[in-house]
Amino acid sequence: VTTFKMPEDFQSILDKQMIGPTTKNLINSDFPAQSFRPKVQIAFQRLPGQCPRAIEVERKRRLYLTFDIAQLLASKGIDSNELVPRHHDPGNMPTIRERKDPVFPVYLPLKVFDDKDYECRTPEEWISLGLEPGSRDRKPVPGKALLPTDDVLGHEDPKNQKLIYKWIDVGVLDYDKEPELYLVHKTDKNGLVQDEEGRPILNGGVTPEG
Repeated sequence: VTTFKMPEDFQSILDKQMIGPTTKNLINSDFPAQSFRPKVQIAFQRLPGQCPRAIEVERKRRLYLTFDIAQLLASKGIDSNELVPRHHDPGNMPTIRERKDPVFPVYLPLKVFDDKDYECRTPEEWISLGLEPGSRDRKPVPGKALLPTDDVLGHEDPKNQKLIYKWIDVGVLDYDKEPELYLVHKTDKNGLVQDEEGRPILNGGVTPEG
């Protein structure tokens, strides 16, 4: 009988094995799992023959993942880049012949048209989705925000004519009640919400040192 010799790269051999499909989440994420669960108005205890609550939540979650705010607006003929008011340029105003719409440029902010009557959650409830059971750290909540592609110019002059606005994946970090604004952070190419040193941003970006 000879002694069994384990290869030095045994772990890499195991990683390459594909046994079959798995229910394990193989995607690294800085968002808690409950932040993707939709809110449903269904009783926890269901009668026999009725759809269980867990199945209805999963159906809604998969349905909502198929929606894209940019595509939904484009299907209605809305250009997302034109939703943000810009500085007026009197010398370059479009004429009636050039476009069918009124010649007046966009000047009202989106906040004027915001309707909260049909919101399924309050801002505080959205932020609380980042709290995981047994942890005091509050993780970011996934979302999409209409932001300029140029971060530097966007901070200096958000209404600059040269800016291009797009719907970008973000992590919602905090909410300010007074101006009714959310604090968000763009996700990186891997969909993570991290600081410059590669650490996950927790508790709205506030460190223990303040």
